[in-house]
Amino acid sequence: MIVSASYRTDIPAFYAAWFRARWAAGFARVVNPYGGPSYEVALRGEAVDGYVFWTRNIAPFRDNLRLLRDAGQPFMVQYTLTGYPRALESRVVEQGPGIAAIKDLAAEFGRRCVVWRYDPIVFTSLTEAADHRRNFAALAAGLAGSVDEVCLSFANIYRKSRRNLDASARRHGFTWRDPAWDEKRSLRLELEAIAADHGLTVSVCSQAEAGGAAARCIDAERLSDLAGRSIKVRRKGNRPACLCAESRDIGAYDSCPHGCAYCYAVRDRDRAAGNYRRHDPTGECLNPSSRAGLSSDGTKGHTPALGATNERR
Repeated sequence: MIVSASYRTDIPAFYAAWFRARWAAGFARVVNPYGGPSYEVALRGEAVDGYVFWTRNIAPFRDNLRLLRDAGQPFMVQYTLTGYPRALESRVVEQGPGIAAIKDLAAEFGRRCVVWRYDPIVFTSLTEAADHRRNFAALAAGLAGSVDEVCLSFANIYRKSRRNLDASARRHGFTWRDPAWDEKRSLRLELEAIAADHGLTVSVCSQAEAGGAAARCIDAERLSDLAGRSIKVRRKGNRPACLCAESRDIGAYDSCPHGCAYCYAVRDRDRAAGNYRRHDPTGECLNPSSRAGLSSDGTKGHTPALGATNERR
């Protein structure tokens, strides 16, 4: 089984100590966010084929990555870097340090270790198509040679993301919109051309309507390359156009204090910040009180980022 850590929250940025303690124990307990009993997920041994980490800040987690490398457990990092204005992303690592962090990660663990995510793509008066073209080009130029793939998705506007975007728009004085797929496809083609100029391939996360190559965010082939052996895990995407391998996620919703206005994984930013403050790094569960989302048996393929998510969000 591939362990996902986590599309529900940013474990590398905020819960590194918890992960290290759970890895030492050999398992984590996950509260099923969709109802039903909690369940255990093995973190070591023959049951674990590899890890996929999702983050916007890998710095607090670097020692954990070295621990996994030394233990012979393959991993890859889905690293989100969008460089949006603070009105949309109030607490994430900014563009320059983010580029440096991805380059350092690739230098230490190899460029196959990390996939850059430019998602979700959000259309606001601060981030219209022309802004995305300029922003994406600057990021692609900075990351050229360090990564080989960039994953795109467009924001899916769930009820909670609509509520949070509306609140941020009122607070910061911007507007937002959800354009038709024709406009989104046009931007995807432009970003794809920019990526190609910098030696990057583009994948699209769970959005056939956007066109382009479908993403494998839980990527058994990439993990196989990193492990130097074949990792055979069945494909079990949970949305049309999702090519992810089967995985188990050990995170919890409503526990990420990044404060992104468009996040699908947080219903209320104050609640998420409170859950983070109350988190017990010695506990078996990351957030024992977390329940949110759709029905699931706890063994589904991942739920990508807001732009493509299956619920993220």
